[in-house]
Amino acid sequence: MLAPLTNQQSHDDGTLSEDEKNWLTMRAQGGFGLTMTCAAYVQKVGQGFPGQLGCFGKEHVSELRVLASGIKKTGSLAFVQLHHAGNRSPEKLIGAQPVSASDDPETGARALTTEEVEQVIEDFIAAAVRCDNAGFDGVELHGAHGYLICQFLSSELNTRTDQFGGSLENRARVLMNIINGIYTRCRPDFTVAVRLSPERFGMKVAEICELYSWLVASKKVDIIDMSMWDVKKEARDEGYVGQKLINIFAALPRGDVRLAVAGKMMDPADAEFALSSGADIVALGRAAILHHNYPNMYKADPAFIPRRTPVSREVLKSEGLSDGFVEYMKAWAGFVAE
Repeated sequence: MLAPLTNQQSHDDGTLSEDEKNWLTMRAQGGFGLTMTCAAYVQKVGQGFPGQLGCFGKEHVSELRVLASGIKKTGSLAFVQLHHAGNRSPEKLIGAQPVSASDDPETGARALTTEEVEQVIEDFIAAAVRCDNAGFDGVELHGAHGYLICQFLSSELNTRTDQFGGSLENRARVLMNIINGIYTRCRPDFTVAVRLSPERFGMKVAEICELYSWLVASKKVDIIDMSMWDVKKEARDEGYVGQKLINIFAALPRGDVRLAVAGKMMDPADAEFALSSGADIVALGRAAILHHNYPNMYKADPAFIPRRTPVSREVLKSEGLSDGFVEYMKAWAGFVAE
């Protein structure tokens, strides 16, 4: 699957650009079985970066419908990742004080009121309904990387005393209520994925394992997407030291739920390692930037050697990246040749 990748290619109002549509449909044409958008923000105050795709209003639906159709024509599944940056929303970008699960002096974010939390839940659900109506096969809820859902899950950041803070059950209530709403209001075969960080960002392996089991037990989630940064990484939490993160989560009972993993998979051997370790789906990010047709190339030659970074601007342009996306990639050390 194509991992959800920040690219800063959409219009200032969150509407889809031709550059963004081209980037995504090229990957679908290149053989990705599931093509996912970048994180799409569900509230105006939840925007995390310039040029971000939006999914917070009816003005986004018509272009999203075009995108879904273009992806699905290739035979790929079409997904939108739904997102709220929370305390990682730049104040200059959103024109307001950022919000979070609790007051956060480090970022200047204020705590959402209980009523505002309920509105966030509703806005995630409403965005999923828009994606359903636009013809997408499913959505992924971004609960990783320290964004808003992750901020609620964090025992370090979330110090609330209402029903959304305290125990893990309470801290997971935002996520679970969003899932319940999507299950109720979208079509029966609409697929729901959840992206989680197994550690960092205030996440604890033991708690994420417990949450994982709740998601499976709910029978309302189809894919759990673990963002590991490196699929060969060992856990650092006490009680798990020496165990690979992928092995920990692949060993958990998951019934009909599919386990997706992401993290430093560049060569076919890396993807094969993840699959042989028990993952069902590999989510490619940087590899997909370097080769829009990575799956087709692998199918034709399982021993193919992908490009190595740094690569030229011209190569990236030929792979469907816009000028803005290339400029963004310059922030990734050693990716773009000067």
